Amino acid sequence: MAEAADFQGTHPSPARRWLRRTGTLFAGVPLLTGLLQWPAVSPAAAAAGSSVQAVSGAGSVSVSVNSLTPGLPGEDDTVTVSGTVTNKGRQAVTDARVGLRVGPLLNTRSGIDNVARNSDDVQGVIGPETDAKYTQEYAELPPGVSQRFSLSVPVDELSLGKNGVYQVAVALSGQTAAQPWEQTLGVRRTLLPWQPDEVDTKTSTTFLWPLISTVHTTAETGSDEQQTPVLRDDALAKEIAPGGRLDRMVALGKNLDVTWVVDPDLLASVDAMTESYKVQGPGDTTTAGGHQAAAKRWLAHVQSAVKGKEVVALPFGDPDLASLAHNGTSVTGSLRHLKEATDVVVNTVEPILHVKPTTDFAWPVNGAVDPSIVKVATSAGADKVIARSDTFRETGGLSYTPSAARPIGGGTTAVVADAPLSTVFQGDMTRASTSTLAVQRFLAQSLALSLQTGRQRSVVVAPQRTPTASQAQTMAEALKAVQDGNWSESEDLTAASKAEPDPAATTEVPGTSSYPSSLRKQELPRSAFEQIARTQGKLGTFTMILSDPSRVVTPFGRALNRGMSVSWRGRIAEAATYRSGVEAYLDGLLDQVKLIDKSETKLSGRSATIPVTVQNNLVQGVENLTLRLTSTNPTRLEIGGDAYEEQPITVSGGHSQSVKFTTSANANGRATVIAQLYTQDGRKYGEPVTFDVKVTEITATVMLVIGGGVLLLVLAGFRMYTQRKRAAARETQEAQESREQDRLEDRGPGAQNPDAPAGRPTEKPENGPETEEPEAGPETEDPEQPSDPAPDTAPEKAGPSGTGERVDR
Repeated sequence: MAEAADFQGTHPSPARRWLRRTGTLFAGVPLLTGLLQWPAVSPAAAAAGSSVQAVSGAGSVSVSVNSLTPGLPGEDDTVTVSGTVTNKGRQAVTDARVGLRVGPLLNTRSGIDNVARNSDDVQGVIGPETDAKYTQEYAELPPGVSQRFSLSVPVDELSLGKNGVYQVAVALSGQTAAQPWEQTLGVRRTLLPWQPDEVDTKTSTTFLWPLISTVHTTAETGSDEQQTPVLRDDALAKEIAPGGRLDRMVALGKNLDVTWVVDPDLLASVDAMTESYKVQGPGDTTTAGGHQAAAKRWLAHVQSAVKGKEVVALPFGDPDLASLAHNGTSVTGSLRHLKEATDVVVNTVEPILHVKPTTDFAWPVNGAVDPSIVKVATSAGADKVIARSDTFRETGGLSYTPSAARPIGGGTTAVVADAPLSTVFQGDMTRASTSTLAVQRFLAQSLALSLQTGRQRSVVVAPQRTPTASQAQTMAEALKAVQDGNWSESEDLTAASKAEPDPAATTEVPGTSSYPSSLRKQELPRSAFEQIARTQGKLGTFTMILSDPSRVVTPFGRALNRGMSVSWRGRIAEAATYRSGVEAYLDGLLDQVKLIDKSETKLSGRSATIPVTVQNNLVQGVENLTLRLTSTNPTRLEIGGDAYEEQPITVSGGHSQSVKFTTSANANGRATVIAQLYTQDGRKYGEPVTFDVKVTEITATVMLVIGGGVLLLVLAGFRMYTQRKRAAARETQEAQESREQDRLEDRGPGAQNPDAPAGRPTEKPENGPETEEPEAGPETEDPEQPSDPAPDTAPEKAGPSGTGERVDR
C-alpha cells in the first residue's frame, strides 16, 4: 500500500523498498500467528465482508430505465417500468433478478435533484423490493450482454402513502464466480410523483416555448428590384423541413398551453425563403435556393400554432444583452443598435404571424442578470427582464419558492424563472433513459414546489433558447403531463409578470461580481462592437449619397443586429467571420462609386481645363457628392483661381461623369493635384486620386513669339483699315468730279469751274495721289445730294483670340 501511494510514474528508492518489505514482513507475523491459533472464518462472515466491498460505485451492471408509465399514476393504475440491464463486468452474473423498489418520500426539492444526480449509486438507500411476482429473473447474464426487462406493478403494491414525490429504483441482484453470494450489482433510480387528488390551490405555470435559431441571413442582396436575399447556408431549410428541429418545435407546441418566444430574424429569414433566394457557396459563388415550399409550409404551421396564444417577440436578431452591457456600452452607437432591433419587431412579426406580439420583455442569456444588464435591457423600452433563480437567489430564508414577479425598482419587473424546472431538459435527450428521467424529474419538481405551501404562486419555466428536436419532444411530454396533473394550471407570461409579488421574496439585483464566469467567457468582446460601429459609420456615409437609401439601410441594419446575436456565444471565430463579411461587402459597394485614376497631365499654355471622371457602377444613382480638385502648389498652378475648386456630382446608376476644372499656370514645373470626393456633410468618400500636372511651355522666348504674333496681327488689321478708308475717299472724290463735269457741260462749251483757280481748267485728275483729297468749295455743297456712302463691309476683329486655348487633357 505504501508503494501504491507513491506518485504515478515514479519508482521508490532501493532503501525505501527494503524498509517497506521489512515492515510488511514484521506486520505479517502476528497475522500468521492469529490464523494458526483462531479457527477459520465462516463462509457467511466472509460473504458479508465481501459484500460490503462489492457495494461500491455504480456497480458492475448498468441498469437503464427507458420508460415509466404513467408518469403520474392514479389510485387504480398499474405502473410499468421497462428498460435494459447490461453486464459491464468481466464475469458472468448468475441467478440475476430485476425488481422494483420504492424508497422513502422526498421532502425537499434539493433531495429530488440529489436522487437525479446519483441515480446509479448502489450504495444509497433504495428501499425494499416489491413482491417477487413482480420481478424478472435471468439464469445468466454474460459479460457485455444486454437484456430487456419490463416490470408492471399495481399502484396499491407500491405502498405509496401521503402525497408527494417518491424514489423508485430498478435494482439487479445476482452473484458472480468471484463473489458467490447475492448482492446488488446495479441500480437505476427515478422519481414517481404521487398526487391522485386535486389540490386546494393550484400553482400557475408559465412555460416559454422558444422559436429561435442561429444567424442564417447575410447583408448581401441581389441587384434586382426584389433584392433577392442571400443566406449563409442551407441549414435553415433543414430545420424547418418535416422532422427538423424547428418543425418539431411548432408541431409539439401547437397542442400545449405555452407562451411563444420568437426571434423576428428567424421569421424574416424564413419569409424571405418563400420567394427567390440564394445561398452562399465556396468562395464568392452563390446558388439558387429551392426550399420555397418548405418555407411556406412552416410559416403556415406557425401561424396556426400561435393563434390565440401569447407571442413574445425579442429584439431583432436576439442581441446578447450581457455582452452589450459588459463590453459594448463604451462603444458609441451600440445601444442605438439595440433600440433599432426593438423598433422593427412589430412591423416584422405582425405581417408574418398575423398577431400583435408583446415586446416589453428582455431575456438575457440563462437569465443571468446584474445591474448593468438590467440597465441595457430596459434602455430599448423593455420594462420586464426574464431572470433565473440560480443567479437571482433568495436571501430571505424562505421555506418555499416565491412567485416569479419581483419589482426591482425604476418601474422594472424581474420575472424570475425557476432554475430546477428550466434546466432539467438540457443534455442528450436522444437516449430514452435520459429523456424518461428528465420527464419524471420535471414532474417531481413541479409537484414538490406546489406542495411547499398553500399560497397562490406563479411559476415561470424558461428552458434553453434553442432546444434540439429530442429536447423539444421531452419538454412536450413533461409539460403535457403537468397540464394534465392535479396541482398546476397554465398561465401566459404577461399574467405571470403582473401577479402579486411575494413580499418576502428577494428584489435586489445581484451585483456585477456575481455574474457567472462561465458565461462571461463566452461573451462577445469589445472588438466586436467596435467593428460593428465602424461598419455603421461606413453605412451612414454610403446612404448619404444614394438616391434610394432604403435598399441598403434595411439589409445592412439587420445584419448589424445579427452581429450581436446570442447565437454567437461559443462561436467567437465564426462571429468575427460574419461581421467581417458584412463590412467587406459594404466596402465593395462603397468602391463602386469612385474616381478614375489619371496619369500625368501636360499643359502647353497658361490656362487649360482638366477633366476628372467619376464612375458609378451601382444600379441606382448617386447624389449629394462634391468633387474637390486641389493643387498642392497653388503658386505654380491655380485651380479655379484658388488652391482648389469644388463641383457637385450626380451620376446615374451604371454611368460615369467627367467634370472639368479650369486651371491657370503661373510658372513652369510640376504640380501635384489631388481629386477627392466629399459627402454633403464634408466627410471624405472613397480614396483620393493624385496625379501630376506638368507645365512646360511658358518661357521668355515663347512669350516674345506670342507677343510678336499679336503685334503683327494688330499691324495687319490697321493696314487693312487704312486701305479701305482711302478707297472710300477716292470713290467719293470721283463722284464729286463727275457731278461737277456734268454741270459744266450744261453751261456750254468752254465753261469753267467757278471754283477752280483763274486760268486753270477743271480737269479730272487721273491717278492722283491716294493720300490727297480735293478741297470742297461752297458750290459743292448741294443739299439735294446724298451723303457719303458708308463702307461696304464692317471692320474685321483683328485682335488675338486669347493667350491660351482651353483644351481637355
